[in-house]
Amino acid sequence: MIEVFIIFLGKYFGYILLGILLIWLLKNFRQHPPLFWQMITAAILSRGIITETIRFFWHRARPFAEQNFVPLIPHADSASFPSGHATFFFAIGTVLYMYNKKAGIVFLAGSALIVMARILAGLHWPSDIIAGAFIGIASGWLVWKSAIIYTRSKQHAN
Repeated sequence: MIEVFIIFLGKYFGYILLGILLIWLLKNFRQHPPLFWQMITAAILSRGIITETIRFFWHRARPFAEQNFVPLIPHADSASFPSGHATFFFAIGTVLYMYNKKAGIVFLAGSALIVMARILAGLHWPSDIIAGAFIGIASGWLVWKSAIIYTRSKQHAN
């Protein structure tokens, strides 16, 4: 039974979390119009640029490949460091947190469940998750802070 829960969290819960976020964004769009684009930018920066650059230069085997077992969630033997799921979800969660603390905490807690399940499923080492979460949080904060600076400089120019 616990294996089913781990598989659900590690493979499917992210879609549910993103669906709930989309509904929340639609209901709160007028209150935070730049939020969506900042989330997209942070996700691309963390997952698409930083993570892939690190993986290009350094291939770290996944636990199931290194220790020769079948993971709970089928996965290719691709690089595991840093965790793409952690970078993606923590980047989005950090931007959300900067706009709405309560919603951000809920999203980040859900993100933590996803990445912990991926460790338990044999897809990641704990250090993959820690590094991914750090990259995601830093990327989310950087995008949010850059938007604040840009907005202020634009206001001062006028």
